Amino acid sequence: MTGHNAPHCSPTGRPADTPAQLPADALAHRAADTPAETAGHPSPWHVPVIGGLPADQRLLSGVRELAATVVAALLERVPVYHRLPREQLTGELTRDTERRIRGLAHAVRTGLPAPAEEFTAVREAAARRAEEGLPLDAVLLAHHLGLEVCWEFVTRDAHAGDAADLLVLNRLLLDQLRRATTAAGAGYLDGQRSAGDRSSTARQSLLTALLAGTPAEEAAARAGTELPPGYAVLCLSLADHPDEHSPGIDPAVAARRKLRRFGAELDHRTRRSALSALTPSGGLLLVPLPTPPDRAGESTDRTDRTDRDGDETAWPLLAATLAAAARAAGVPVLAGAAAAVPAEVPDAAALAYEVLDVARAFGRPPGLHRLDDVLLEYQLTRPSQARARLAALLEPLTDGGELLTTLRTHLAGGLNRRHTASALHLHPNTVDYRLRRIAVLTGLDPARPADVLRITAAIAARTAEQPDPARRL
Repeated sequence: MTGHNAPHCSPTGRPADTPAQLPADALAHRAADTPAETAGHPSPWHVPVIGGLPADQRLLSGVRELAATVVAALLERVPVYHRLPREQLTGELTRDTERRIRGLAHAVRTGLPAPAEEFTAVREAAARRAEEGLPLDAVLLAHHLGLEVCWEFVTRDAHAGDAADLLVLNRLLLDQLRRATTAAGAGYLDGQRSAGDRSSTARQSLLTALLAGTPAEEAAARAGTELPPGYAVLCLSLADHPDEHSPGIDPAVAARRKLRRFGAELDHRTRRSALSALTPSGGLLLVPLPTPPDRAGESTDRTDRTDRDGDETAWPLLAATLAAAARAAGVPVLAGAAAAVPAEVPDAAALAYEVLDVARAFGRPPGLHRLDDVLLEYQLTRPSQARARLAALLEPLTDGGELLTTLRTHLAGGLNRRHTASALHLHPNTVDYRLRRIAVLTGLDPARPADVLRITAAIAARTAEQPDPARRL
Protein backbone atom coordinates (compact mmCIF):
# COMPACT_ATOMS: atom_id res chain seq x y z
CA MET A 1 0.00 0.00 0.00
CA THR A 2 2.99 2.22 0.28
CA GLY A 3 3.88 2.73 -3.35
CA HIS A 4 7.04 0.86 -2.49
CA ASN A 5 5.01 -2.25 -2.64
CA ALA A 6 2.99 -2.27 0.45
CA PRO A 7 -0.54 -3.07 -0.69
CA HIS A 8 -2.07 -0.59 -3.03
CA CYS A 9 -5.14 1.34 -1.88
CA SER A 10 -5.92 3.40 -4.98
CA PRO A 11 -9.18 3.05 -6.94
CA THR A 12 -9.67 0.23 -9.40
CA GLY A 13 -13.08 -0.53 -10.71
CA ARG A 14 -16.79 -0.85 -9.91
CA PRO A 15 -17.97 -4.08 -8.29
CA ALA A 16 -19.76 -6.37 -10.70
CA ASP A 17 -22.90 -6.73 -8.63
CA THR A 18 -25.65 -4.14 -8.14
CA PRO A 19 -25.11 -1.92 -5.09
CA ALA A 20 -27.50 -2.44 -2.24
CA GLN A 21 -30.16 0.06 -1.31
CA LEU A 22 -28.55 2.57 1.05
CA PRO A 23 -29.83 4.91 3.76
CA ALA A 24 -30.92 8.41 2.77
CA ASP A 25 -27.81 10.06 4.23
CA ALA A 26 -25.60 7.89 2.04
CA LEU A 27 -27.63 8.77 -1.04
CA ALA A 28 -27.34 12.45 -0.20
CA HIS A 29 -23.58 12.07 0.18
CA ARG A 30 -23.33 10.48 -3.24
CA ALA A 31 -25.67 12.94 -4.96
CA ALA A 32 -23.35 15.80 -4.17
CA ASP A 33 -20.73 14.70 -6.69
CA THR A 34 -22.23 12.02 -8.97
CA PRO A 35 -24.86 12.44 -11.68
CA ALA A 36 -27.85 10.14 -11.78
CA GLU A 37 -26.17 8.03 -14.42
CA THR A 38 -22.38 7.80 -14.77
CA ALA A 39 -20.54 6.54 -17.83
CA GLY A 40 -19.61 2.93 -17.21
CA HIS A 41 -22.44 2.38 -14.72
CA PRO A 42 -25.88 1.15 -15.85
CA SER A 43 -27.35 2.72 -12.68
CA PRO A 44 -26.23 5.39 -10.21
CA TRP A 45 -23.29 4.41 -8.02
CA HIS A 46 -24.11 4.34 -4.30
CA VAL A 47 -21.35 4.79 -1.75
CA PRO A 48 -21.20 1.87 0.73
CA VAL A 49 -22.22 3.05 4.20
CA ILE A 50 -20.60 1.20 7.12
CA GLY A 51 -21.65 1.89 10.68
CA GLY A 52 -23.75 4.86 9.59
CA LEU A 53 -20.84 6.63 7.86
CA PRO A 54 -19.97 6.51 4.13
CA ALA A 55 -16.90 4.30 3.73
CA ASP A 56 -14.90 6.93 1.85
CA GLN A 57 -15.39 9.43 4.68
CA ARG A 58 -14.28 6.83 7.20
CA LEU A 59 -11.06 6.26 5.22
CA LEU A 60 -10.32 9.96 4.84
CA SER A 61 -10.98 10.69 8.52
CA GLY A 62 -8.13 8.44 9.58
CA VAL A 63 -5.56 8.70 6.77
CA ARG A 64 -2.51 9.26 8.99
CA GLU A 65 -3.54 6.75 11.62
CA LEU A 66 -4.26 4.16 8.97
CA ALA A 67 -1.01 4.79 7.10
CA ALA A 68 1.00 4.36 10.31
CA THR A 69 -0.88 1.14 11.06
CA VAL A 70 -0.16 -0.23 7.59
CA VAL A 71 3.58 0.45 7.84
CA ALA A 72 3.73 -1.03 11.36
CA ALA A 73 1.89 -4.16 10.20
CA LEU A 74 4.22 -4.41 7.22
CA LEU A 75 7.29 -4.46 9.46
CA GLU A 76 5.71 -6.97 11.86
CA ARG A 77 4.37 -9.44 9.32
CA VAL A 78 6.81 -9.02 6.42
CA PRO A 79 10.17 -8.88 8.26
CA VAL A 80 12.21 -8.50 5.06
CA TYR A 81 11.09 -4.86 4.95
CA HIS A 82 13.35 -4.23 7.95
CA ARG A 83 16.18 -4.21 5.39
CA LEU A 84 15.04 -0.79 4.22
CA PRO A 85 16.48 2.30 5.94
CA ARG A 86 14.29 3.95 8.55
CA GLU A 87 14.16 7.20 6.60
CA GLN A 88 12.58 5.33 3.70
CA LEU A 89 9.97 3.71 5.93
CA THR A 90 8.97 6.88 7.78
CA GLY A 91 9.23 9.13 4.75
CA GLU A 92 8.71 7.76 1.28
CA LEU A 93 6.65 4.67 2.16
CA THR A 94 4.42 6.47 4.65
CA ARG A 95 3.70 9.32 2.24
CA ASP A 96 2.87 6.89 -0.54
CA THR A 97 0.62 4.92 1.80
CA GLU A 98 -1.39 8.05 2.58
CA ARG A 99 -1.71 8.73 -1.13
CA ARG A 100 -2.99 5.21 -1.77
CA ILE A 101 -5.57 5.51 1.01
CA ARG A 102 -6.90 8.72 -0.51
CA GLY A 103 -7.01 6.96 -3.86
CA LEU A 104 -9.00 4.11 -2.33
CA ALA A 105 -11.41 6.63 -0.84
CA HIS A 106 -11.90 8.07 -4.31
CA ALA A 107 -12.70 4.62 -5.67
CA VAL A 108 -15.20 3.99 -2.91
CA ARG A 109 -16.85 7.36 -3.54
CA THR A 110 -17.06 7.05 -7.34
CA GLY A 111 -16.86 3.33 -8.11
CA LEU A 112 -14.68 4.22 -11.09
CA PRO A 113 -11.36 2.62 -12.14
CA ALA A 114 -8.16 4.26 -10.98
CA PRO A 115 -6.25 6.46 -13.42
CA ALA A 116 -3.55 4.57 -15.29
CA GLU A 117 -0.78 6.54 -13.56
CA GLU A 118 -1.78 5.03 -10.20
CA PHE A 119 -0.84 1.56 -11.34
CA THR A 120 2.17 2.83 -13.27
CA ALA A 121 3.45 4.08 -9.91
CA VAL A 122 2.86 0.63 -8.38
CA ARG A 123 4.74 -0.99 -11.24
CA GLU A 124 7.70 1.38 -10.92
CA ALA A 125 7.86 0.85 -7.16
CA ALA A 126 7.93 -2.93 -7.63
CA ALA A 127 10.81 -2.54 -10.09
CA ARG A 128 12.76 -0.64 -7.42
CA ARG A 129 12.09 -3.37 -4.86
CA ALA A 130 13.46 -5.92 -7.35
CA GLU A 131 16.62 -3.82 -7.80
CA GLU A 132 17.01 -3.64 -4.01
CA GLY A 133 16.83 -7.41 -3.72
CA LEU A 134 13.50 -7.84 -1.91
CA PRO A 135 11.83 -11.16 -2.83
CA LEU A 136 8.72 -11.14 -5.01
CA ASP A 137 6.57 -12.96 -2.45
CA ALA A 138 7.23 -10.18 0.09
CA VAL A 139 6.33 -7.49 -2.43
CA LEU A 140 3.01 -9.16 -3.28
CA LEU A 141 2.22 -10.03 0.34
CA ALA A 142 2.61 -6.37 1.24
CA HIS A 143 -0.27 -5.47 -1.10
CA HIS A 144 -2.53 -8.09 0.47
CA LEU A 145 -1.62 -6.90 3.95
CA GLY A 146 -2.35 -3.25 3.26
CA LEU A 147 -5.82 -3.89 1.92
CA GLU A 148 -6.49 -6.20 4.87
CA VAL A 149 -5.65 -3.35 7.23
CA CYS A 150 -7.88 -0.99 5.24
CA TRP A 151 -10.79 -3.45 5.41
CA GLU A 152 -10.43 -3.90 9.17
CA PHE A 153 -10.24 -0.13 9.70
CA VAL A 154 -13.40 0.61 7.69
CA THR A 155 -15.50 -2.26 9.02
CA ARG A 156 -14.62 -2.25 12.72
CA ASP A 157 -17.83 -0.29 13.58
CA ALA A 158 -20.12 -2.10 11.14
CA HIS A 159 -23.77 -2.58 12.09
CA ALA A 160 -25.79 -5.75 11.71
CA GLY A 161 -27.70 -4.23 8.81
CA ASP A 162 -24.59 -3.35 6.78
CA ALA A 163 -24.18 -6.76 5.15
CA ALA A 164 -25.13 -5.64 1.63
CA ASP A 165 -22.82 -2.62 1.71
CA LEU A 166 -20.02 -4.77 3.16
CA LEU A 167 -20.38 -7.11 0.21
CA VAL A 168 -20.15 -4.18 -2.24
CA LEU A 169 -17.05 -2.85 -0.45
CA ASN A 170 -15.45 -6.30 -0.34
CA ARG A 171 -15.86 -6.82 -4.07
CA LEU A 172 -14.37 -3.38 -4.76
CA LEU A 173 -11.32 -4.11 -2.60
CA LEU A 174 -10.78 -7.51 -4.24
CA ASP A 175 -10.85 -5.88 -7.66
CA GLN A 176 -8.39 -3.29 -6.38
CA LEU A 177 -6.08 -6.01 -5.10
CA ARG A 178 -6.20 -7.85 -8.43
CA ARG A 179 -5.14 -4.74 -10.33
CA ALA A 180 -2.42 -3.78 -7.84
CA THR A 181 -0.80 -7.22 -7.67
CA THR A 182 -0.87 -7.54 -11.44
CA ALA A 183 0.96 -4.22 -11.78
CA ALA A 184 3.40 -5.12 -9.00
CA GLY A 185 4.24 -8.48 -10.55
CA ALA A 186 4.89 -6.90 -13.94
CA GLY A 187 6.99 -4.17 -12.37
CA TYR A 188 9.08 -6.65 -10.43
CA LEU A 189 9.92 -8.45 -13.68
CA ASP A 190 10.77 -5.10 -15.24
CA GLY A 191 13.27 -4.50 -12.46
CA GLN A 192 14.90 -7.88 -12.93
CA ARG A 193 15.24 -7.31 -16.66
CA SER A 194 16.38 -3.69 -16.44
CA ALA A 195 20.08 -4.45 -16.28
CA GLY A 196 19.87 -6.48 -19.46
CA ASP A 197 17.48 -4.50 -21.58
CA ARG A 198 18.48 -3.60 -25.10
CA SER A 199 19.19 0.04 -24.46
CA SER A 200 21.42 -0.71 -21.51
CA THR A 201 23.25 -3.43 -23.42
CA ALA A 202 23.91 -1.13 -26.38
CA ARG A 203 25.24 1.64 -24.12
CA GLN A 204 27.49 -0.79 -22.29
CA SER A 205 28.81 -2.04 -25.64
CA LEU A 206 29.63 1.54 -26.59
CA LEU A 207 31.45 2.07 -23.30
CA THR A 208 33.40 -1.15 -23.79
CA ALA A 209 34.47 -0.13 -27.31
CA LEU A 210 35.63 3.30 -26.12
CA LEU A 211 37.65 1.86 -23.25
CA ALA A 212 39.23 -0.71 -25.53
CA GLY A 213 40.26 1.97 -28.01
CA THR A 214 38.48 0.22 -30.88
CA PRO A 215 36.34 2.04 -33.50
CA ALA A 216 33.13 2.97 -31.72
CA GLU A 217 30.99 4.50 -34.47
CA GLU A 218 28.92 1.36 -35.03
CA ALA A 219 28.43 0.82 -31.30
CA ALA A 220 27.26 4.42 -30.99
CA ALA A 221 24.76 3.92 -33.79
CA ARG A 222 23.36 0.80 -32.08
CA ALA A 223 22.98 2.86 -28.91
CA GLY A 224 21.01 5.45 -30.86
CA THR A 225 23.58 8.22 -30.57
CA GLU A 226 26.61 9.78 -32.25
CA LEU A 227 30.11 10.06 -30.89
CA PRO A 228 30.67 13.52 -29.36
CA PRO A 229 33.74 15.67 -30.08
CA GLY A 230 35.24 14.56 -26.78
CA TYR A 231 34.60 12.94 -23.41
CA ALA A 232 35.30 13.96 -19.85
CA VAL A 233 36.48 10.73 -18.24
CA LEU A 234 35.91 10.52 -14.49
CA CYS A 235 37.18 7.80 -12.16
CA LEU A 236 35.03 7.88 -9.01
CA SER A 237 35.37 6.76 -5.42
CA LEU A 238 32.12 6.73 -3.39
CA ALA A 239 32.28 6.59 0.39
CA ASP A 240 30.03 4.26 2.36
CA HIS A 241 26.63 5.61 3.42
CA PRO A 242 25.96 5.48 7.20
CA ASP A 243 23.08 3.08 6.52
CA GLU A 244 25.60 0.55 5.20
CA HIS A 245 26.89 0.21 8.77
CA SER A 246 23.62 0.66 10.70
CA PRO A 247 22.45 -2.31 12.79
CA GLY A 248 19.32 -3.93 11.46
CA ILE A 249 19.69 -2.54 7.92
CA ASP A 250 20.82 -4.80 5.10
CA PRO A 251 24.07 -3.17 3.91
CA ALA A 252 23.56 -4.43 0.36
CA VAL A 253 20.15 -2.72 0.17
CA ALA A 254 21.58 0.52 1.59
CA ALA A 255 24.46 0.41 -0.92
CA ARG A 256 22.13 -0.17 -3.86
CA ARG A 257 19.88 2.70 -2.74
CA LYS A 258 22.91 4.99 -2.51
CA LEU A 259 24.04 4.03 -5.99
CA ARG A 260 20.53 4.43 -7.42
CA ARG A 261 20.21 7.96 -6.01
CA PHE A 262 23.66 8.84 -7.34
CA GLY A 263 22.89 7.47 -10.80
CA ALA A 264 19.46 9.09 -10.98
CA GLU A 265 20.92 12.53 -10.27
CA LEU A 266 23.67 11.98 -12.83
CA ASP A 267 21.08 10.97 -15.42
CA HIS A 268 19.03 14.07 -14.62
CA ARG A 269 22.00 16.43 -14.81
CA THR A 270 23.51 14.93 -17.96
CA ARG A 271 20.15 14.20 -19.64
CA ARG A 272 21.07 10.52 -19.67
CA SER A 273 23.96 11.21 -22.05
CA ALA A 274 26.71 9.86 -19.78
CA LEU A 275 28.10 6.33 -20.06
CA SER A 276 28.88 4.63 -16.77
CA ALA A 277 30.17 1.49 -15.15
CA LEU A 278 29.43 1.99 -11.46
CA THR A 279 29.37 -0.08 -8.28
CA PRO A 280 28.47 1.11 -4.77
CA SER A 281 32.15 1.92 -4.14
CA GLY A 282 32.86 3.83 -7.36
CA GLY A 283 33.58 3.28 -11.02
CA LEU A 284 33.98 5.04 -14.34
CA LEU A 285 31.92 7.80 -15.94
CA LEU A 286 32.17 9.22 -19.48
CA VAL A 287 30.39 12.54 -20.05
CA PRO A 288 30.17 13.95 -23.59
CA LEU A 289 31.92 17.29 -24.17
CA PRO A 290 30.55 19.88 -26.61
CA THR A 291 34.01 20.67 -28.03
CA PRO A 292 37.09 18.51 -28.65
CA PRO A 293 39.96 18.70 -26.17
CA ASP A 294 42.97 20.72 -27.30
CA ARG A 295 45.63 18.32 -28.53
CA ALA A 296 48.32 20.83 -27.54
CA GLY A 297 50.46 20.14 -30.54
CA GLU A 298 51.70 16.72 -31.52
CA SER A 299 52.98 15.58 -28.12
CA THR A 300 52.74 11.83 -27.57
CA ASP A 301 52.69 12.01 -23.77
CA ARG A 302 49.24 11.16 -22.50
CA THR A 303 49.32 13.90 -19.85
CA ASP A 304 49.66 16.43 -22.69
CA ARG A 305 47.10 14.87 -25.00
CA THR A 306 44.28 13.99 -22.67
CA ASP A 307 43.82 16.73 -20.09
CA ARG A 308 43.37 19.92 -22.08
CA ASP A 309 39.75 20.72 -22.73
CA GLY A 310 39.10 23.45 -25.25
CA ASP A 311 35.92 24.51 -23.40
CA GLU A 312 36.94 25.30 -19.81
CA THR A 313 33.32 26.09 -18.89
CA ALA A 314 32.58 22.37 -19.03
CA TRP A 315 34.65 21.59 -15.92
CA PRO A 316 32.77 23.80 -13.43
CA LEU A 317 29.53 22.31 -14.73
CA LEU A 318 30.90 18.79 -14.28
CA ALA A 319 32.08 19.65 -10.77
CA ALA A 320 28.60 20.96 -9.94
CA THR A 321 27.01 17.82 -11.42
CA LEU A 322 29.28 15.60 -9.33
CA ALA A 323 28.53 17.60 -6.18
CA ALA A 324 24.78 17.35 -6.79
CA ALA A 325 24.99 13.59 -7.34
CA ALA A 326 27.06 13.22 -4.16
CA ARG A 327 24.41 15.13 -2.19
CA ALA A 328 21.67 12.95 -3.64
CA ALA A 329 23.60 9.82 -2.64
CA GLY A 330 24.35 11.27 0.78
CA VAL A 331 28.06 10.45 0.64
CA PRO A 332 31.37 12.17 -0.20
CA VAL A 333 32.59 11.44 -3.73
CA LEU A 334 36.19 11.86 -4.90
CA ALA A 335 36.94 11.91 -8.63
CA GLY A 336 39.97 12.05 -10.89
CA ALA A 337 39.21 13.50 -14.32
CA ALA A 338 40.75 13.91 -17.75
CA ALA A 339 39.48 14.83 -21.22
CA ALA A 340 40.03 13.09 -24.54
CA VAL A 341 38.69 12.64 -28.03
CA PRO A 342 36.85 9.30 -28.37
CA ALA A 343 39.84 7.43 -29.81
CA GLU A 344 41.97 8.39 -26.78
CA VAL A 345 39.55 7.47 -24.02
CA PRO A 346 41.77 4.57 -22.77
CA ASP A 347 44.65 6.95 -22.04
CA ALA A 348 42.29 9.43 -20.40
CA ALA A 349 40.86 6.70 -18.19
CA ALA A 350 44.36 5.67 -17.08
CA LEU A 351 45.29 9.27 -16.31
CA ALA A 352 42.02 9.91 -14.46
CA TYR A 353 42.67 6.86 -12.31
CA GLU A 354 46.19 8.06 -11.51
CA VAL A 355 44.85 11.50 -10.57
CA LEU A 356 42.27 9.87 -8.31
CA ASP A 357 44.99 7.75 -6.71
CA VAL A 358 47.14 10.81 -6.01
CA ALA A 359 44.21 12.87 -4.71
CA ARG A 360 43.19 10.03 -2.40
CA ALA A 361 46.73 9.38 -1.16
CA PHE A 362 47.29 13.06 -0.30
CA GLY A 363 43.97 13.54 1.42
CA ARG A 364 42.42 15.89 -1.12
CA PRO A 365 38.83 16.90 -0.28
CA PRO A 366 35.82 15.35 -2.03
CA GLY A 367 35.07 16.69 -5.49
CA LEU A 368 36.51 16.67 -8.98
CA HIS A 369 40.30 16.83 -9.40
CA ARG A 370 42.24 17.19 -12.65
CA LEU A 371 45.94 16.84 -13.32
CA ASP A 372 46.42 20.59 -12.93
CA ASP A 373 45.11 20.30 -9.37
CA VAL A 374 47.76 17.76 -8.30
CA LEU A 375 50.69 18.57 -10.61
CA LEU A 376 53.39 18.59 -7.94
CA GLU A 377 52.14 15.49 -6.16
CA TYR A 378 51.66 13.68 -9.46
CA GLN A 379 55.16 14.41 -10.67
CA LEU A 380 56.81 13.55 -7.36
CA THR A 381 55.03 10.20 -7.22
CA ARG A 382 56.23 9.03 -10.66
CA PRO A 383 58.85 6.24 -10.47
CA SER A 384 62.45 7.50 -10.67
CA GLN A 385 65.78 7.30 -8.88
CA ALA A 386 65.11 10.73 -7.41
CA ARG A 387 61.83 9.59 -5.87
CA ALA A 388 63.47 6.82 -3.87
CA ARG A 389 66.18 9.15 -2.59
CA LEU A 390 63.65 11.82 -1.65
CA ALA A 391 61.62 9.27 0.30
CA ALA A 392 64.76 8.17 2.11
CA LEU A 393 65.19 11.67 3.57
CA LEU A 394 62.40 10.88 6.05
CA GLU A 395 63.59 7.37 6.87
CA PRO A 396 64.97 8.50 10.29
CA LEU A 397 61.38 9.27 11.32
CA THR A 398 60.12 5.76 10.65
CA ASP A 399 60.50 4.58 14.24
CA GLY A 400 58.89 7.72 15.65
CA GLY A 401 55.45 7.60 14.11
CA GLU A 402 54.26 10.66 16.00
CA LEU A 403 57.06 12.72 14.44
CA LEU A 404 55.98 11.92 10.87
CA THR A 405 52.33 12.59 11.76
CA THR A 406 53.34 15.92 13.32
CA LEU A 407 55.32 16.86 10.22
CA ARG A 408 52.44 16.04 7.85
CA THR A 409 49.95 17.95 10.00
CA HIS A 410 52.26 20.93 10.31
CA LEU A 411 52.69 21.22 6.54
CA ALA A 412 48.96 20.72 5.89
CA GLY A 413 48.17 23.48 8.40
CA GLY A 414 50.36 26.07 6.73
CA LEU A 415 53.27 25.70 9.18
CA ASN A 416 51.16 27.19 11.99
CA ARG A 417 52.28 25.63 15.28
CA ARG A 418 49.06 26.51 17.09
CA HIS A 419 46.99 24.90 14.33
CA THR A 420 49.21 21.82 14.53
CA ALA A 421 48.85 21.68 18.31
CA SER A 422 45.07 21.98 18.09
CA ALA A 423 44.78 19.33 15.37
CA LEU A 424 46.89 16.86 17.34
CA HIS A 425 45.54 17.85 20.78
CA LEU A 426 49.01 18.85 21.95
CA HIS A 427 50.53 21.78 23.79
CA PRO A 428 52.34 24.18 21.38
CA ASN A 429 55.58 23.55 23.29
CA THR A 430 55.25 19.85 22.49
CA VAL A 431 54.91 20.70 18.82
CA ASP A 432 58.06 22.85 19.02
CA TYR A 433 59.95 20.00 20.64
CA ARG A 434 58.88 17.55 17.95
CA LEU A 435 59.82 19.92 15.13
CA ARG A 436 63.28 20.39 16.64
CA ARG A 437 63.63 16.61 16.96
CA ILE A 438 62.69 16.23 13.27
CA ALA A 439 65.39 18.73 12.30
CA VAL A 440 68.00 16.85 14.33
CA LEU A 441 67.09 13.44 12.88
CA THR A 442 66.70 14.45 9.23
CA GLY A 443 68.76 17.59 8.84
CA LEU A 444 65.63 19.29 7.45
CA ASP A 445 64.23 22.16 9.48
CA PRO A 446 60.52 22.91 8.92
CA ALA A 447 61.23 26.50 9.97
CA ARG A 448 63.57 27.09 6.98
CA PRO A 449 61.77 27.91 3.67
CA ALA A 450 64.41 26.11 1.61
CA ASP A 451 63.93 22.93 3.64
CA VAL A 452 60.12 23.12 3.45
CA LEU A 453 60.25 22.43 -0.31
CA ARG A 454 62.43 19.36 0.22
CA ILE A 455 60.22 18.12 3.07
CA THR A 456 57.11 18.49 0.89
CA ALA A 457 58.77 16.58 -1.92
CA ALA A 458 59.99 13.90 0.48
CA ILE A 459 56.51 13.35 1.91
CA ALA A 460 55.08 13.02 -1.62
CA ALA A 461 57.79 10.55 -2.60
CA ARG A 462 57.35 8.57 0.61
CA THR A 463 53.62 8.33 -0.01
CA ALA A 464 54.27 6.95 -3.49
CA GLU A 465 56.87 4.49 -2.24
CA GLN A 466 54.44 2.92 0.22
CA PRO A 467 51.97 0.22 -0.92
CA ASP A 468 49.16 1.61 -3.05
CA PRO A 469 46.08 2.74 -1.10
CA ALA A 470 43.15 0.38 -1.39
CA ARG A 471 41.65 0.80 -4.82
CA ARG A 472 37.92 1.15 -4.68
CA LEU A 473 37.00 1.07 -8.35
